[in-house]
Amino acid sequence: MVLRLTGVLLVATAVAGAQQPIGTVSTADATVAGSLAVNNGQAVLDGSASVTAKDQTATVKLNRGGEVRVCATSSLHLTEGKSANEPAPLLLTLDRGAAEIQMPVTENDAIMTPDLRFAMKARGPLDLRLRVTSNGDTCVENRGANSPAVRVTDPFGGAMYILLSGQHVLFEHASLKEVVDNESSPCGCPTAPPVSVADASGKTDGSATAQHPFPEAISDGLAKPTVPQETPGVTHVQVSTTMSYDGTKPQAADSGAAGSDTNGAAQPQAKKGKGFGHSVGHFFKRIFGKL
Repeated sequence: MVLRLTGVLLVATAVAGAQQPIGTVSTADATVAGSLAVNNGQAVLDGSASVTAKDQTATVKLNRGGEVRVCATSSLHLTEGKSANEPAPLLLTLDRGAAEIQMPVTENDAIMTPDLRFAMKARGPLDLRLRVTSNGDTCVENRGANSPAVRVTDPFGGAMYILLSGQHVLFEHASLKEVVDNESSPCGCPTAPPVSVADASGKTDGSATAQHPFPEAISDGLAKPTVPQETPGVTHVQVSTTMSYDGTKPQAADSGAAGSDTNGAAQPQAKKGKGFGHSVGHFFKRIFGKL
């Protein structure tokens, strides 16, 4: 009787210590690579995986609660660290395009782009919209009245910027010293599918809007996904490089970095908007590149 009870306790301990999946995403909306299993059209992301949205937004339902919407043609890596605490630290890496992140976060979670790192200053319900263009312009909107402040750092230059709840900014060329602090262009997914507007004859109307309905993604040279679909019911591992994330390791100290903390130090000089002409210039710049 005692031996049987001990065996039950050992099995329960092993199950409790097993790493839980990050979440799920529909294979109809995205191509998925990494450590995963496919079941009834849903890719179960386990440990580390990459999600590339097709021609529409792909929604990753997170096991911790909340979701990440990967905008059309955009690519996102998700890596879960190991931790005795719940939830385990999560690292989101946006390679290109845009994403909308709505999830409960802790100080150990992080978001990265090719040039910047975003760390949470406190626990809370994060609602973040993020877009990265080919020239490095990074649009960020920290939505929600209760969203935690986000510490934005440049891993290569040492600068820092504190993005408060409700702020909507543009880091030009991914520079924390070139900040438009009243950006008005949307940072997240487009409201309409990113396809050309055609008439009955199949010809576009010739306008810039019709040809580039999502200039932040498609006109920036984002190719359609080419990763082959996974075979249903089969577990695959297709990681070309090993990614790991340990949220328990201390981050670089804030002291000595340019920018601001909530203690009152000055932020890098922000650029104010320059009116309608400035906005139009930004629009055409994103469509046609550097003029």
